[in-house]
Amino acid sequence: MIFRQLFEPLSSTYTYLIGCEVTGKAILIDPVVATLDRDLLELNKYGLTLEYAIDTHIHADHITSALELKKRLGSKIANPILDRLPCADIYLEEDKPLTIGSIQLISLHTPGHTPGHFSYLINNQVFTGDSLLVDGCGRTDFQNGSAEQLYHSIHQKLFSLPDDYLVYPGHDYQSRYISTIAQEKRRNPRLGADKKVEEFIAIMDNLNLPYPKFIDYAVPGNKMCGVCPTNLPDNLESYCGNILESIQG
Repeated sequence: MIFRQLFEPLSSTYTYLIGCEVTGKAILIDPVVATLDRDLLELNKYGLTLEYAIDTHIHADHITSALELKKRLGSKIANPILDRLPCADIYLEEDKPLTIGSIQLISLHTPGHTPGHFSYLINNQVFTGDSLLVDGCGRTDFQNGSAEQLYHSIHQKLFSLPDDYLVYPGHDYQSRYISTIAQEKRRNPRLGADKKVEEFIAIMDNLNLPYPKFIDYAVPGNKMCGVCPTNLPDNLESYCGNILESIQG
């Protein structure tokens, strides 16, 4: 299996390129439009054909490149079924694995950060999006989030995976790349060490985080599978990039 963990610094987002060495088919999990050219170069570097662009949820901090990838490469858009985005080509569901060459992707519904949030399991790797982060978790104070739901998603689904499974988060803000289920169960300051649901809800209720600066543009754009708004303030233009002037054409 070909595997690349790629980083977008503006939103501290990890994108995952996963390819089948036998068929040359590939997927991108949580691709970002600001790094579209980089991802196209990575696909070309490994001689891969993109089959699906897959998002874990409707993002609030960046625009997905799923639609641009479809326009340029003819790839399909795969999204969690609960979001029912009309621009998606297929909906991902629990208990219905997606096969890409020799790769089998298993979807896990892990709501809490958003109601429709999915994590994805490939072999012993779990791509947790904004649900479980390294020593943390995603916010639950917007997009109909729920701390109680997130607690149960992580404890009942993610923490029930084998301890040695590798955790690949959707973001990290301190240059951390990877964790394990055992590590997060043991030392995650919000969710580990047998914390009770009431403790977790209290922690999340008292984070007092600022309003996300890009959410009012990102959510509408991502509900259309990756449309950059035309009315972006100057200080946010780099979140979309100059798509029409791309070196890829």
